[in-house]
Amino acid sequence: MPKVHVRKGDTVLVTTGKDKGKKGKIVSVDTQKNRVIVDGVNIVKRHTRPTQKLPQGGIMEKPAPVHSSNVMLFCSKCNNPSRIQKKILEDGKKVRICKECGEVLG
Repeated sequence: MPKVHVRKGDTVLVTTGKDKGKKGKIVSVDTQKNRVIVDGVNIVKRHTRPTQKLPQGGIMEKPAPVHSSNVMLFCSKCNNPSRIQKKILEDGKKVRICKECGEVLG
């Protein structure tokens, strides 16, 4: 099973691609394909048929998945994207720590 370095709800910064430099929250994570959906990033247009939920149909915009290697976790304390370090605390709890400032991340 592949591992992804970010989780749902994390704030990330896009490092490559057409949306480079954009920041957003992770909506969902697909661990099988190593992809994440970030809110407001990689927006695509989809033609949809009329349904009961959407009676008029039309062209809808929705976020498409981005590869997890193209995003970096954003530390709110040092206000920079940073790599993470995993550490086990005295009580046995596993936490992620910002490599730049040492802050515990979500």
